[in-house]
Amino acid sequence: MDKSTLRIVFMGTPEFAVESLQTLVEGGYNVVAVVTQPDKPVGRHQDTLQASPVKRYALEHNIPVLQPVKMKDESFIEQLRSFNADIQSVVAFRMLPEVVWGMPRFGTFNVHAALLPQYRGAAPINWAVINGETQTGVTTFFLDKDIDTGRIIDKKTFDIPDDADVEYVYDGLMRLGAQLCKETIDKVIECDGDVPSVAQEDNDCLKPAPKIFKETCEINWNQPAKQVYDFIRGLSPYPGAWSSLEQSVEVSTKNKLVLKVFKTAKTGRSTGQKAGTIMVEGKQMFIACADEWLEIVNLQISGKKRMNANDFLNGMRTIEDYHCTK
Repeated sequence: MDKSTLRIVFMGTPEFAVESLQTLVEGGYNVVAVVTQPDKPVGRHQDTLQASPVKRYALEHNIPVLQPVKMKDESFIEQLRSFNADIQSVVAFRMLPEVVWGMPRFGTFNVHAALLPQYRGAAPINWAVINGETQTGVTTFFLDKDIDTGRIIDKKTFDIPDDADVEYVYDGLMRLGAQLCKETIDKVIECDGDVPSVAQEDNDCLKPAPKIFKETCEINWNQPAKQVYDFIRGLSPYPGAWSSLEQSVEVSTKNKLVLKVFKTAKTGRSTGQKAGTIMVEGKQMFIACADEWLEIVNLQISGKKRMNANDFLNGMRTIEDYHCTK
């Protein structure tokens, strides 16, 4: 068995997964089919269907594409079985039923963007940055009945600089994950499918990585500045940390403002002001946290484009009349 004869079905949807698929295809591996999400309606009237990045790549390289609405649909299961996969590789996809992950003779492995067993869940990259981790990584593991709990095949580590946002870490793990995906396939070939793996060890120090919702992204200025700093970069550029603004003085307005913050800088300057207080010094904008001022470097206000703070202050000279509500 070699890379040209091992039959691989690849499952994934976003750009993060394309990097792994591309690495396999360009490396001469035998990807016999791709499974991805159905096309999604986009546009103002939701009248245009958009294919996933994985589907677009697969079609460009003449790889058959399956797009099941339900993973247990009998016609999909029959189609999938017809490709007679030796192994299935999953990158940034969805939960799979046992009838799917148990189908190949060598099993199904997933590339997870964290060092398992830490950060099991849907948003491991965001939560690693939010929690101020200095290191994360990628893990390949065999799928089983529970979420992100299967036997670990391999890991690779990735250092997180103190000023890195989630976009930087995402890009780094995307490339690292593609490398690990390829190396895991190589192990399958070298071991003739009998790949060594180890069980995950649970303990009381595990940190979860649940799905992030809009409510999750609201900034709590009553926390220490370092914690707020990490929270903001862990949600930048998407979905973006936000805060509601209220006027601190009696000024008649019907506008409800929402401030999105994408980049900040630690100042080390203590503040005796109430958390959420906004201060302007020249072309710099600061917001008070529980212990220190945090400089706001890049932001977006309701109805405006994203911009640097100095440009924002040129057009919003009354920002000190507002304060952050939480």
